[in-house]
Amino acid sequence: MFNMVSTDKMSVQYVGSPQHGYDVGGVQANCPAPTRRIAYYFEMTVKNAGQKGHVAIGFTTKDFNLRRQPGWDANSCGYHGDDGCLYHGHGKGEPFGPTYTSDDTVGAGINYSTQEFFFTKNGEIVGTVCKGIKGLLYPTIAVHGPNEEVAVNFGKQPFRFDIEAFMLKERRKQQELIDKLTLPPNVSHWIVRSYLLHYGYQDTLNSFDVESGIMSPHIPASQENGYHEQGDAYALNNRRTLRQLIRNGDIDSAFFRLRQWYPQTVQTDTSVICFLLHSQRFIEYIRAGQLIEAVNYARAELNKFFAIKPLDDLLEDVVALLAYEEPTKSCVGYLLEPAQREFVADAVNAMVLTTNLDAKYPEDPAASRLEMLLKQLTQCSLERRELNGDQGEAFDLHRVVANDKFECR
Repeated sequence: MFNMVSTDKMSVQYVGSPQHGYDVGGVQANCPAPTRRIAYYFEMTVKNAGQKGHVAIGFTTKDFNLRRQPGWDANSCGYHGDDGCLYHGHGKGEPFGPTYTSDDTVGAGINYSTQEFFFTKNGEIVGTVCKGIKGLLYPTIAVHGPNEEVAVNFGKQPFRFDIEAFMLKERRKQQELIDKLTLPPNVSHWIVRSYLLHYGYQDTLNSFDVESGIMSPHIPASQENGYHEQGDAYALNNRRTLRQLIRNGDIDSAFFRLRQWYPQTVQTDTSVICFLLHSQRFIEYIRAGQLIEAVNYARAELNKFFAIKPLDDLLEDVVALLAYEEPTKSCVGYLLEPAQREFVADAVNAMVLTTNLDAKYPEDPAASRLEMLLKQLTQCSLERRELNGDQGEAFDLHRVVANDKFECR
């Protein structure tokens, strides 16, 4: 052993006197660099460069020989302080950046979006190089001369280099590439319009058309963008009525209209749609404080669903509303929120759409074209990440929407 690691495992000092080129005191992190992010980074501060400054920082695979400097052997890369060279899998260094010595802070990072290593000195980028190494990589530092001592920082203390700004810049680069893509004219208009049609938001749709200056859009114009709205327009007035009834808590009228207009959707009394509507009727009794009516309704209409295993969790939550004096403040109070009515209305809307025998729906008729596009975007991002060795930041739609494109969290 040619190194002595501190008790906190955050610094290392070379001990002894090197007699050979392989008398290196290398130290490898006990965990690999995380990969589910846009970039990873750590830093090393040179507390004492000794006489020759044979210190190095970089990345290696798990089985790397720690009697060697990172970058000397295959499956490793290192930025060396004595000559400022980059070593990338062989013993010959390539001119890369400035040398570094005592009191300098150098950093090593992996940019997963570009599949590159990058190195810094005192808070500034020195350079980048193609990663070219597959698999998990471990942060590695090395000392190779008397009195050489370095301390590492994995983020517990503020970095000299602004890694957050770096990641933000990389996200913006990705967004700039996306912004350069050309789309057919008015494609966003038709996507929004299809969403409103799909969910039966007829009043909003009418206002949207008025504001857009399109009172009666022609189908051929929409077909230029690959969009056909006949399917989404199916039973629009009826779906609008059903949505309004459910959103107003009038479940009895919603049941009546379904039996009148689309009896096939409720002919199986233990179907999911019937369960959701019966559950919502029970919830409306609770909302109105009609507990006796709620109990009687549960006995008459909900009891038959207890034998259906997939419905257990929601059914238990629904019935549990009876146990609380103030159900809105309970752990099942979410059932009394407007979102639950909206959830049931969406399910009914999707069921009605399936009665359109002329439509060719995908496997999930509940999804609008907008939602299908977002699902495809997410899946494509996952595929791209898989092709990248399962490395890099996973696509997060909520983060993108919440932070206006690719802003940092």
